[in-house]
Amino acid sequence: MRGDQPAVTRAHAHEFLVVFYAHRADSRVELDGRTWTVNDGDLFVIAPGQVVRFTGPDGVAVRDGWAVWFPADVIRAAEAYPSWRSHPLLFPFARGADRAQRLHVPEPERSRWLSRFAALDVELRDRHDGYREAALAHLTLLLVAVSRLTADVVDALRASDEPVLAAVFEVMERRYQEPVSLADIAAEVALSPGHLTTVVRRKTGRTVQQWLTQRRMQQARRLLAETDLTVAAVARRVGYPDPGYFIRRFRIDHGMTPTAWRSAG
Repeated sequence: MRGDQPAVTRAHAHEFLVVFYAHRADSRVELDGRTWTVNDGDLFVIAPGQVVRFTGPDGVAVRDGWAVWFPADVIRAAEAYPSWRSHPLLFPFARGADRAQRLHVPEPERSRWLSRFAALDVELRDRHDGYREAALAHLTLLLVAVSRLTADVVDALRASDEPVLAAVFEVMERRYQEPVSLADIAAEVALSPGHLTTVVRRKTGRTVQQWLTQRRMQQARRLLAETDLTVAAVARRVGYPDPGYFIRRFRIDHGMTPTAWRSAG
């Protein structure tokens, strides 16, 4: 739904997941009785059952923005995720009714967010051959972007009743800047490396090493974009003492070297 349409002003709740992005706004929204100010760049992640009511002037939620709602099983692979709350891309929704979230999209990234929503909208409206697969791909990319805005993964895991995963991610967050190994992480959570690998893969569809690499690359991108640190210094700060290995790893994940990525930005 495009955000310049009149909002539903009465209190209501949905059985599905909602992402609500306000590109340009000066309004208010109530989530479970709590009033939130809606400003430019705000993004709300609304879980099933949360009660929503827009209270802005003229019945308009935002002046320019988007809302996307979808059932959890659209994105869930049932055999890998016994509960949608365990899916890594749906962690932001798993905080429960008392943990409604307002995230904030940095201004330089906002045009890209509009493009994501618009691309999804085109596929759903035009319905050309393969639109279902294309729409799911666009939705997945949107959820990846949402998850990257969510800093506190550990709290989200605890809220979704996943104490083992919470412990694993807590260790990774504390130690990803070191050359930490799978065995190191397993020892901290009192599991064997093999059992830890099995548990994390079964519950998230990815390995501990893949999650650790993702966290390191996330921080590496931030340092490359926001600092003048050398590539070697960035490598050391994200747990790679060997700059050559870091460059190869970065190229695999991004299709270019860290230097090229920094220049392209």
